[in-house]
Amino acid sequence: MTSPLLANLFLHYAFDRWLAANFPQIPFERYADDAIVHCRTEKQAQMIRKAIEKRLLDCGLELHPEKTRIIYCKDELRKGRHTDEKFDFLGYEFRPRKSINRKGKVFINFSPAVSTKAATSMREVIRNWRLRQCSHQSLEDLSRLYNPIIRGWFQYYGRYYRTGLYSVIRQLDHELVDWARQKYKKLRNHVRCARRWVATVSRRSPHLFAHWTRMRGGSLMGAV
Repeated sequence: MTSPLLANLFLHYAFDRWLAANFPQIPFERYADDAIVHCRTEKQAQMIRKAIEKRLLDCGLELHPEKTRIIYCKDELRKGRHTDEKFDFLGYEFRPRKSINRKGKVFINFSPAVSTKAATSMREVIRNWRLRQCSHQSLEDLSRLYNPIIRGWFQYYGRYYRTGLYSVIRQLDHELVDWARQKYKKLRNHVRCARRWVATVSRRSPHLFAHWTRMRGGSLMGAV
């Protein structure tokens, strides 16, 4: 089995340098075997796709039949329609989204936010922490264990459209509510009280968890 390092080195010559030499006006990005090539028109995109397909075949490779698509990057200036108007890359989903400019005007921008697949994976990781079974530990203990992971998620996925992380934040706070109900007898049968407790702690000590620090007003539980 070819190592990732050798595969990446092979693609550097088979794809990167070839594309840069033959189509210097076409910008592109590649990570491992995933690549994005930027074209100005659909006609140009079709031509570049055929050229890449031939190049890879000459190198003993082939394009992925399902992942290889031509995406229409719809925004305020590109108002047409296409069957494909979004794609995932490096854990982000790129698609048309509403944005607000400096003057407060709403417009459509083709931009990234955390992908559904990445958000689902993060929620699964949180559930696997089984915080409810960690009632013997303090909130500070949980912070030392898991805050570096949460901080990493926010530093990476929170750069664009942080609201895309709301489902992950809610999962985190839901697990902390379950932890509090298990740890404190007075909260065991009172879900609303436990939610208010988590919200209060998040405002009082926002440094404990990165999602509290980065969300104004602390825990989303405060809005429940």
